[in-house]
Amino acid sequence: MLALGASLVARGHHVTLETWTRWREDVEREGMRFAAAPEYPVFPTRERPLQPYEAVVAATPVTRRALVACAPDVVVHDILTLAPALAGELERVPVATLIPHPHPSSADGAPPYALGARIARTPTGRALWRALQRPVAAGLRRGRDELNDTRAALGLPPVRHLLGGISRRLALVATFPQLEYARPWPSAVRVVGPLMWEPPSGEVEPPPGDDPLVLVAPSTAQDPEHRLLRAALLGLGDERVRVLAATNRKPLARPVPLPGNARVVDWISYSRAMPQSALVISHVGHGTLARALASGCRVLAVPHSGDMAENAARIDWAGVGVRLPWRLLSPTTLRLAVRRALSDDSLRARAGALAAWAAAHDGPGHAAELVEQLAAGKL
Repeated sequence: MLALGASLVARGHHVTLETWTRWREDVEREGMRFAAAPEYPVFPTRERPLQPYEAVVAATPVTRRALVACAPDVVVHDILTLAPALAGELERVPVATLIPHPHPSSADGAPPYALGARIARTPTGRALWRALQRPVAAGLRRGRDELNDTRAALGLPPVRHLLGGISRRLALVATFPQLEYARPWPSAVRVVGPLMWEPPSGEVEPPPGDDPLVLVAPSTAQDPEHRLLRAALLGLGDERVRVLAATNRKPLARPVPLPGNARVVDWISYSRAMPQSALVISHVGHGTLARALASGCRVLAVPHSGDMAENAARIDWAGVGVRLPWRLLSPTTLRLAVRRALSDDSLRARAGALAAWAAAHDGPGHAAELVEQLAAGKL
């Protein structure tokens, strides 16, 4: 969202970004107006038992007031943030959806999204995945029913289509087209390429030497025990590589021996460090994955949760990396996976091809142009 907003500002537009307060400084630095989003927990807790759609009902009037105050020509909402979409509909403002990862619908012959399995290679495999479509569709219908209950509470009519939280006028899919399975896209779906942004940070020097640089880029939201970082430090200390790793400002609860070929810092600018790296080890949140591939880096994916397993499956299918299941992570398995990734020249070539594609395609600019067209009534 910050990347898209900054691109729209650069094109001469007035942009308001409604988000959590901790992002205010970054929003304003990029030339946008900040609006404070309602900060409700999205999963029920004993102290604050609020269900996800209950949070949407509570948040929509707040967001609607912010929307009325800035009188926009178009609203762009994150796929997981429904209040702006519903507020835009209530105010009769065109609404676009930003999907900051591969599209969650399943292509023919593909497994259910986020399962982490590969697309089928045989008729038997395709039959298996098709058999799973019925229970998946049942789950989507339950989700649609919950969404329609929410819409009714807000005075909106029901929707008939599944994935009702995605705009049918413009859905911006902010990933590499090379990570999307081939399928006939609806006209509203546009795969624009990654929308990359990072906060300002200082330069970080990697360990000295000429051995390949391996960047350990763990998730900022998952793995609080730093299991991935520990496995990398313990597994790569005797390898002919240099290791640069970040704790993402989350201190290590227990000390771990620091090998002579490694450096651990609180924070790393990926846009500066990744172009120097031969391999990125990550939980493969989509933002980190996109930056690595745009930098031409092979990826060792150790998916933790959420859409990470899907991202790992896509890089395996696209031939730009190696995946190591979370349950199998250890210093030994990580060391073997690193050896495999660094020795496979085809991975480097394919990652380089994606970097060349990214250099030739302005994802934020393309997305901003489509938002302009929607605002002008051309979509």
